[in-house]
Amino acid sequence: MEKKRNRLTFAERVIIETLLSEKKSILYISRQLDRNRSSIHREVKKWIRIPSDKYQAHLADFCAKEEYLNKRNLDKINTYFRLKLFVYKGLLNDHSPEQIAGSIKDLYPNDPIMSISYEAIYKHIYKHRQSRLGRKLIKLLPYSHSKRRNKKRFGSKRSRIKDAISIEMRPDIDNRKQLGHWEGDQIVGLGHKSAIATMVERKTRFTYIIFLKDRTSETMTQAVAKALNILIPEARKTMTYDNGMEMSNHKWLKDNTGMDIYFAHPYSPWERGTNENTNGLIRRYFPKKTDFNNITEQQLNQVQNKLNNRPRKVLGYKTPAYMLELEINKIKYLNLKPN
Repeated sequence: MEKKRNRLTFAERVIIETLLSEKKSILYISRQLDRNRSSIHREVKKWIRIPSDKYQAHLADFCAKEEYLNKRNLDKINTYFRLKLFVYKGLLNDHSPEQIAGSIKDLYPNDPIMSISYEAIYKHIYKHRQSRLGRKLIKLLPYSHSKRRNKKRFGSKRSRIKDAISIEMRPDIDNRKQLGHWEGDQIVGLGHKSAIATMVERKTRFTYIIFLKDRTSETMTQAVAKALNILIPEARKTMTYDNGMEMSNHKWLKDNTGMDIYFAHPYSPWERGTNENTNGLIRRYFPKKTDFNNITEQQLNQVQNKLNNRPRKVLGYKTPAYMLELEINKIKYLNLKPN
């Protein structure tokens, strides 16, 4: 009788991934593979330590082979399996390389092995970008670009919106010291027949993803006003938008929220960089050609909550939800404090 191989094969790992997705137990999986229960337990526990962790056969098999071969001239991620697990788990949980690098520094401050820069993570991912694993890792990145790209600049064009107030008239808010300055946009769906609105607060990065029943300016501004009016007035100072005609009803929005509305220069997305970055994160969940008519408000809220409760490097790895609550509580305390 031929002796059974000790190492798990890729085919077996695919079965493990499938059965785990079906909520099967370790004992059940070991019986299906005719493997020792402890072998399956060790394999799964490498990748799944908390319920939100995911097991993927391709990544698990790749890591196992790299560990076994112990090749020379590896980068740091390939050299230290413990570090590789941390990085790959972060990518699987929709964390960006910046978030992974910041989190590992916070969790392992005195461990020289468990330290990595976000640039080193990007280089590791794009080192073999044409390989099967490379393509899979790139898809886990916020923007999933096939190669790293430089920013592009475009020309200018006059705004078509009546009585639009240029961003040049906006107060100097680039230091992000004040709460209440927002950037907004509309993400358009398949065939330009559906859309969602996105709003991001510049200081806290708190995000609203708003369901729109149609793309008219009245629907857009009413939905935005309904979302923002939940907040205290001090959290509603200005809004910076692009030149989409969905904001042609901007005077109504100003009257009903108390916010001053400003418009960026045409084809100048960098003037609303916070919103553009956030839209890129949202596109990870709703890629291009998504028909938003088939997306429910509950699904939008789930993504909104996920973005608002993920650590952000720019916030010192605090979450936008935490920072918004903190800022609002500060304002309320100052308002109650006697003169």
